[in-house]
Amino acid sequence: MGRCAGLVAMFALAVTVAIAADWPGYLGPTHDAVSSETGLARSWPETGPPVLWSFPLDRGYGGAAVSAGRVYVMGREDRKKDVLHCLDLATGEELWSYAYDAPGRLSHPGGRSVPAVDGNRIYIAGPFGHLHCLSLETHRPLWSLNYWTQFGGGRLPMWALSQNPLVYGDMVIVAPQTRQAAVAAFDKMTGAVRWTSDPLPSRTGYVSPCVVTLAGEAHLVMISAGPSRRDLWGRRGNRGGGGRPAGAAAPAGQNEKRAAPAVKGLVIGLDPADGSLLWSYDGWQCQTPVPNVTEIGGNRLFITGGYKAGSVAIQVEKGDDGYTVTEVFRTDGFGSHVHPPVLCDGHLYGQCTTNTGRMDGLMCMDLDGNIKWKTGKKPFFDKGGMLLADGMIIALAGANGDLYLIEPSPEAFKPLATAEVLGTSQCWAPPALSDGRLLVRDQKQLVCVGLK
Repeated sequence: MGRCAGLVAMFALAVTVAIAADWPGYLGPTHDAVSSETGLARSWPETGPPVLWSFPLDRGYGGAAVSAGRVYVMGREDRKKDVLHCLDLATGEELWSYAYDAPGRLSHPGGRSVPAVDGNRIYIAGPFGHLHCLSLETHRPLWSLNYWTQFGGGRLPMWALSQNPLVYGDMVIVAPQTRQAAVAAFDKMTGAVRWTSDPLPSRTGYVSPCVVTLAGEAHLVMISAGPSRRDLWGRRGNRGGGGRPAGAAAPAGQNEKRAAPAVKGLVIGLDPADGSLLWSYDGWQCQTPVPNVTEIGGNRLFITGGYKAGSVAIQVEKGDDGYTVTEVFRTDGFGSHVHPPVLCDGHLYGQCTTNTGRMDGLMCMDLDGNIKWKTGKKPFFDKGGMLLADGMIIALAGANGDLYLIEPSPEAFKPLATAEVLGTSQCWAPPALSDGRLLVRDQKQLVCVGLK
């Protein structure tokens, strides 16, 4: 399935609300890291593309959203508060901010999520389970809740909650993954619960729910975590481990030895109207899943992760008796740890490191699971975000903050331009592109780069 040719026309059909230049939430307007923008430069001067402005931030991994010339990004202050910053896209000037109390420690400090803009409202999710709906007119909350505690969540997962809120129709959707609810949908106007899906026999992972089209119908797809090493060693399944709100105690018996629980990671498809289960697949297990699924055409979904989980493609078909799931191919050679790969002209491109010592760098693979090339350590790509725009892959090397323009090709790695933009490590936030301005983040700042 090609995604480069005819991209502008496809985008126009898919996006009916967002302004073309907007990047209103996680992975952009169509939730697949694809932009309709054209007129981008295909080369840069020796000094690199112009840095238009930078804005200081505390440590964090959440990327920016852009709507109507405003940039929205989450920060965290002094282990006490989560903060939404609103900036002017043209100048980087802070226009307003909103902070709420969220005391506590985090493994890898900082926010993890991308805000979601919908009309005159914005939805933000914090690492301790807070979900807020703010008015973009008054800059004040219209409603607030905690989806973790509301559905019986105990100790937080190791890397805290990393949900990117999904606005779908008249709902905003997150995945608590507690023993009471796997996925929860709230009325986007009031915060009232619209539906919850049944809990899963899984640990809490870090994947955000997404909506895909299968057999001509909308399916809400979620991926949960498989067994951890602790599960396999026969200790209590760890539904948390590294983050804890201030004053919260570990559940009784947290450290007691006992028989390993029946933990199993699942990929599930839900009816987004009511949360009912349409299908499930348990053939892929990852102890720490992060990327959501990628649609690859033909009712097929691509699933990938780190920690030696590899990748798998499945096909979901509708029959008289419901849906069937068939495994199309499996590979241990391709595994994107943090971000879903981008799809272009029948090939997937992803930054593949497993977080277990394997360093394959940027990789290209066809839709039959055949690896076409990989960069390895030269140049080295690790956990950085990417997007597709104007027939080019724009990729940030997560290990050092270098920015690349890349011509998508199954023949070889074909860089068009490269520049040191951030010059730091752990540049893992997903990038955003709006009106020729690229927004990238490291552990100290948000930087706006001009690409026209």
